[in-house]
Amino acid sequence: MFSRLVFGLGLLSATALVHPALAADARTLQIIVSKDKQSLAVYDGTEVVATSNVSTGKDGHTTPSGIFSVLEKQKYHESNLYSNAPMPFMQRLTWSGIALHESNSVPRYPASHGCVRMPGAFAKMLYGMTDRGVPVIISDGEVVPQPIDHPTLFHPDAPAAMPLLSDVELRPSMPDSPGKPVQVAMNDTTAMPMPAAPLIVAPEPEPPSEPISMLITRRTLRETVIDIQTLLNQLGFSAGDPDGLLGPSTVQAIKAFRALRPAEFAGDRSLVSDMLLKEVYAATGRGQPPNGVIMVRQAFKPLFEAPVTIADPGLSLGTHFFTLHAVDAKAGTADWLSITLENNLSRETMKRLGITNQESSIVTGKPIARSLSRITIPDETRRRIDALIAPGSTLTISDTGLGRETGEGTDFITITRG
Repeated sequence: MFSRLVFGLGLLSATALVHPALAADARTLQIIVSKDKQSLAVYDGTEVVATSNVSTGKDGHTTPSGIFSVLEKQKYHESNLYSNAPMPFMQRLTWSGIALHESNSVPRYPASHGCVRMPGAFAKMLYGMTDRGVPVIISDGEVVPQPIDHPTLFHPDAPAAMPLLSDVELRPSMPDSPGKPVQVAMNDTTAMPMPAAPLIVAPEPEPPSEPISMLITRRTLRETVIDIQTLLNQLGFSAGDPDGLLGPSTVQAIKAFRALRPAEFAGDRSLVSDMLLKEVYAATGRGQPPNGVIMVRQAFKPLFEAPVTIADPGLSLGTHFFTLHAVDAKAGTADWLSITLENNLSRETMKRLGITNQESSIVTGKPIARSLSRITIPDETRRRIDALIAPGSTLTISDTGLGRETGEGTDFITITRG
């Protein structure tokens, strides 16, 4: 652990520091910024390894709250938005201009144009601690990562155990003296032939070096259209590439499918509707369509996505963030940490998503466990992800899906307050 290797403690510009020189693994760090307290804390697991005062965005230039990660690092950078203002030891959080960086002005109140300002020595130290992909949580109030164990979370498959000799048949062997039988444990050679050559034990596979990031959210029109395109193609309708776009081929294929079922679509005036999705699923023998999706990225690039099912869809999932701190492949265990962020959904958003109650997005009680218990992930998808997880992997649960900041060259960015 990082904290067990600490050898120095200093005080600098109202900033408490723990020396980072012997960090065990930068992938397991996460940075938490509290706008209420104008503070930044670096966590390794549940332990704070560095803290600093900061200055976030002032009125009119508020720093967004949410879930980010370090996308880019530059020791010296100039602002493209504000007269080439210097931003030393810049760690970018969004491609639209939000970053952590050094500043000569770090008052204990919001004063920036949206970035998170840090004192010079701390900014330099933090730059040396982190790698690209390190999670950064910016919250309105103070939040702390907590250990969590839940069956919905991913873990490596433990290797199969070898059979014990206590179950094998006892047979007589050569006695030490004539007339005195001795019983010893031996395998039944008719069931398990002896190898002709010594067995060669293959080395254990190396764990994945790159963490993955995951997002579980509600399906949007994009995922619905991708499903419809894929299944219509299987039914012989030429819907084009499954890209989630309602192009001419997709529209024509949908109209042709609906025309063959006039009774089912009587009164359904929407081109893409729940009825259409259900009918396409039924036509391909796939049962009820899912209402959620899990998306997986690695090294800022999409890997795959798969359907999941969310129970009680009228109830908000809330916004929850999980980081994988350690993995024991032999034991099949994974040490997950969790944070819940307050997320006030607008009436328009709730109506669009079909949410009638956002109780579970309140940071009280056990909203994380309730949300996890409502999510069902297919076994095939779970096995695929179990094989990919590594220390530093992250999981976000959110009602609002892919935000405008999530794109090329990013992990999943979730904005909880703009």
